[in-house]
Amino acid sequence: MTATDRSIELINAAAQAAADKLAHDIVAYDVSDVLSITDAFLLASAPNDRQVKSIVDEIEERLLKEHGVKPARREGEREGRWVLLDFVDIVVHVQHSEERVFYALERLWKDCPQIELPEDAEATRGKGEAAAQEGGELS
Repeated sequence: MTATDRSIELINAAAQAAADKLAHDIVAYDVSDVLSITDAFLLASAPNDRQVKSIVDEIEERLLKEHGVKPARREGEREGRWVLLDFVDIVVHVQHSEERVFYALERLWKDCPQIELPEDAEATRGKGEAAAQEGGELS
Protein backbone atom coordinates (compact mmCIF):
# COMPACT_ATOMS: atom_id res chain seq x y z
CA MET A 1 0.00 0.00 0.00
CA THR A 2 1.21 3.51 -0.74
CA ALA A 3 -0.01 6.96 0.13
CA THR A 4 -2.97 8.09 -1.99
CA ASP A 5 -2.67 10.79 -4.62
CA ARG A 6 -4.80 13.01 -2.39
CA SER A 7 -2.38 12.53 0.52
CA ILE A 8 0.59 13.36 -1.70
CA GLU A 9 -1.23 16.47 -2.93
CA LEU A 10 -1.88 17.60 0.66
CA ILE A 11 1.71 16.84 1.72
CA ASN A 12 3.07 18.91 -1.15
CA ALA A 13 0.78 21.85 -0.36
CA ALA A 14 1.72 21.72 3.33
CA ALA A 15 5.43 21.44 2.49
CA GLN A 16 5.26 24.45 0.17
CA ALA A 17 3.40 26.46 2.82
CA ALA A 18 6.07 25.56 5.39
CA ALA A 19 8.86 26.50 2.97
CA ASP A 20 7.15 29.82 2.25
CA LYS A 21 7.33 30.59 5.98
CA LEU A 22 11.03 29.62 6.09
CA ALA A 23 10.72 26.29 7.89
CA HIS A 24 13.87 24.20 8.18
CA ASP A 25 14.51 20.57 7.30
CA ILE A 26 11.16 19.78 5.68
CA VAL A 27 10.77 16.07 5.03
CA ALA A 28 7.80 13.76 4.39
CA TYR A 29 7.37 10.03 4.84
CA ASP A 30 4.87 7.60 3.38
CA VAL A 31 3.77 5.73 6.51
CA SER A 32 0.79 3.96 4.93
CA ASP A 33 2.44 0.54 5.15
CA VAL A 34 3.08 0.79 8.90
CA LEU A 35 0.13 2.86 10.14
CA SER A 36 -3.54 2.41 9.36
CA ILE A 37 -4.58 5.81 10.75
CA THR A 38 -2.83 8.05 8.21
CA ASP A 39 -0.95 7.90 4.92
CA ALA A 40 1.89 10.36 5.42
CA PHE A 41 3.81 12.47 7.91
CA LEU A 42 5.33 15.87 7.20
CA LEU A 43 8.07 17.12 9.52
CA ALA A 44 9.32 20.70 9.64
CA SER A 45 11.10 22.85 12.19
CA ALA A 46 11.82 26.45 13.09
CA PRO A 47 14.29 28.18 15.40
CA ASN A 48 11.70 29.90 17.63
CA ASP A 49 8.17 29.47 18.97
CA ARG A 50 6.72 32.39 17.03
CA GLN A 51 7.93 30.98 13.73
CA VAL A 52 6.57 27.52 14.61
CA LYS A 53 3.13 29.10 15.07
CA SER A 54 3.47 31.10 11.85
CA ILE A 55 4.31 27.95 9.87
CA VAL A 56 1.39 26.07 11.42
CA ASP A 57 -1.03 28.90 10.62
CA GLU A 58 0.17 29.07 7.00
CA ILE A 59 -0.18 25.32 6.50
CA GLU A 60 -3.67 25.33 7.99
CA GLU A 61 -4.76 28.34 5.92
CA ARG A 62 -3.30 27.00 2.67
CA LEU A 63 -4.87 23.56 3.00
CA LEU A 64 -8.25 25.09 3.78
CA LYS A 65 -8.07 27.63 0.94
CA GLU A 66 -6.61 25.36 -1.76
CA HIS A 67 -7.99 21.94 -0.77
CA GLY A 68 -10.98 22.60 1.50
CA VAL A 69 -9.59 20.62 4.44
CA LYS A 70 -9.33 21.56 8.09
CA PRO A 71 -7.41 19.62 10.71
CA ALA A 72 -9.47 17.11 12.65
CA ARG A 73 -7.15 17.76 15.57
CA ARG A 74 -4.57 20.40 16.49
CA GLU A 75 -2.29 19.83 19.48
CA GLY A 76 0.55 21.70 21.18
CA GLU A 77 -0.31 25.17 19.97
CA ARG A 78 -0.16 26.88 23.36
CA GLU A 79 3.47 25.97 23.97
CA GLY A 80 4.54 26.54 20.38
CA ARG A 81 7.34 24.01 20.71
CA TRP A 82 5.73 21.13 18.83
CA VAL A 83 2.43 21.53 17.02
CA LEU A 84 0.68 18.57 15.47
CA LEU A 85 -1.95 19.04 12.77
CA ASP A 86 -3.97 15.91 12.04
CA PHE A 87 -5.71 16.17 8.66
CA VAL A 88 -6.60 12.42 8.83
CA ASP A 89 -4.96 11.61 5.45
CA ILE A 90 -1.76 13.33 6.58
CA VAL A 91 -0.26 14.41 9.89
CA VAL A 92 1.96 17.49 10.07
CA HIS A 93 4.53 17.98 12.84
CA VAL A 94 6.07 21.43 13.18
CA GLN A 95 8.69 21.46 15.90
CA HIS A 96 11.00 23.94 17.53
CA SER A 97 14.52 23.03 16.36
CA GLU A 98 15.49 21.83 19.86
CA GLU A 99 12.54 19.43 20.02
CA ARG A 100 13.32 18.21 16.52
CA VAL A 101 16.82 17.19 17.59
CA PHE A 102 15.69 15.74 20.93
CA TYR A 103 12.80 13.62 19.64
CA ALA A 104 14.40 12.74 16.28
CA LEU A 105 11.21 11.54 14.64
CA GLU A 106 13.20 10.77 11.50
CA ARG A 107 14.75 7.83 13.34
CA LEU A 108 11.30 6.32 13.89
CA TRP A 109 10.29 6.58 10.23
CA LYS A 110 13.67 6.10 8.49
CA ASP A 111 12.55 2.77 7.00
CA CYS A 112 9.50 4.37 5.38
CA PRO A 113 9.84 5.81 1.88
CA GLN A 114 10.41 9.55 1.69
CA ILE A 115 7.95 11.52 -0.38
CA GLU A 116 9.41 13.83 -3.00
CA LEU A 117 8.53 17.43 -2.14
CA PRO A 118 8.45 20.72 -4.05
CA GLU A 119 11.88 22.19 -4.80
CA ASP A 120 11.49 25.00 -2.22
CA ALA A 121 10.80 22.44 0.51
CA GLU A 122 13.68 20.16 -0.55
CA ALA A 123 16.03 23.18 -0.40
CA THR A 124 15.36 23.55 3.35
CA ARG A 125 17.19 20.34 4.26
CA GLY A 126 20.14 20.98 6.56
CA LYS A 127 19.21 24.63 7.15
CA GLY A 128 18.32 24.10 10.82
CA GLU A 129 21.64 22.44 11.53
CA ALA A 130 23.54 25.11 9.59
CA ALA A 131 21.79 27.89 11.52
CA ALA A 132 22.60 26.21 14.85
CA GLN A 133 26.28 25.84 13.93
CA GLU A 134 26.49 29.49 12.90
CA GLY A 135 24.83 30.54 16.14
CA GLY A 136 21.89 31.81 14.16
CA GLU A 137 19.22 30.27 16.37
CA LEU A 138 16.83 32.72 17.97
CA SER A 139 15.04 31.47 21.04
